[in-house]
Amino acid sequence: MTNEQPTWRSSSYSDNGGQCVEAATCGAATTGTVPVRDSKNPTGPVLTVPAAAFTHFVNGLASDTFNR
Repeated sequence: MTNEQPTWRSSSYSDNGGQCVEAATCGAATTGTVPVRDSKNPTGPVLTVPAAAFTHFVNGLASDTFNR
């Protein structure tokens, strides 16, 4: 296990008044998880999502799957 701090990133499309989430994908290959947090509350709770589920979700967003 590592004590490395996550590198938080938000989407380049998230310039919408702060209504977005941040994800730290840098450790996904070694931990198998992606931490996700509310960008408005960076010291608040963090959800940990399985990396495969996060990838599926992002791919669904990119392919517009959720607007059908």
